[in-house]
Amino acid sequence: MNNKQQKGAVLPAYIVTFMLSVLLSGITNPVAAATTSSSQKNGAQDTTSSAPIAGTQDPLEKYNRVIFEFNDTIDVYFLKPIATLYNKIMPSVLNKGIHNMFSNIGELPTIANDALQFNFYQMANDMWRLGINTTVGIGGFFDVATQMDLKPYTNDFGLTMAKWGWKDSTYVVWPFFGPSTIRDGIEIPVDYFAFSIYPYINPESTRYEIYGWGILDRRAQLLQFQSVFEEAAVDRYVFMRNAYLQRRASLIEDTHHRDYHGQNAECLVGDQPGAVLEPLDKVEKSTEEKSTTEANKDADSKQKTDQNKTVAASQDKAQEQKPVVARSSAPMPVSAADNY
Repeated sequence: MNNKQQKGAVLPAYIVTFMLSVLLSGITNPVAAATTSSSQKNGAQDTTSSAPIAGTQDPLEKYNRVIFEFNDTIDVYFLKPIATLYNKIMPSVLNKGIHNMFSNIGELPTIANDALQFNFYQMANDMWRLGINTTVGIGGFFDVATQMDLKPYTNDFGLTMAKWGWKDSTYVVWPFFGPSTIRDGIEIPVDYFAFSIYPYINPESTRYEIYGWGILDRRAQLLQFQSVFEEAAVDRYVFMRNAYLQRRASLIEDTHHRDYHGQNAECLVGDQPGAVLEPLDKVEKSTEEKSTTEANKDADSKQKTDQNKTVAASQDKAQEQKPVVARSSAPMPVSAADNY
């Protein structure tokens, strides 16, 4: 009887945690993507404007707009105030450390999807990150791996399906889940139940408490980007849709180049951390072209040097053959005009 009462008491908490988690899944990537696109350098075009993207697959727009307003209302009046209070009462050092720990937990589905995509070089990088931060970083509280130039990278089952052919998918806004596609909607349960650590945390109350804390942490981290979304959007629905779709398209393209050659890995090619690198075949071709260009420059320089030497030798020989005019020691005559 007591056990039934306990289960009945914690069931509402599970439902609330689930609602929070799925709501945040529709907020995190779009807002971050909007911020990234809005802060592009060198005058790049702002792709998250309210103008529709050509070729956007949104046949469910009427339905999506209704669900979008529903989700946004829940976030504005419930999730955002809690996240704001969390940031105010949490010391910055502790706040950062907790965020690092949840990011470390997120390495598990990333590694699994690296393997499914045959991105073995990236998988090795992410495994090293997980191992170093879990041990030396004290459970991931300190991000030691980044200081060792092991860059963070996120991967999911939606990107895995895109890697193997399902690149275009219909845009849909799920209740609580938020902006997504049919393909990316499949990703959420797969990554949670198959690849994450949460299903193995017992008792269930502790599992959902930890998961709920992670949700709150992620929403709190996004508060710094809120002004970008609020100021930039004329049609907030179109703005969020464009941000989500372009962010996913960018991740799909990036994943396409991260194969077993480590083509996009900063540790393999490149001197500048964080630089966008060319695929390995382009790098090798560029290197060959550069070597050929340098060889041609050396040949031209040698030819010019030989020509200069030949000209100098000719001038010396002509100087030697030129007759020498003897100069008289008598004084030059002075004209009458010079006396005046």
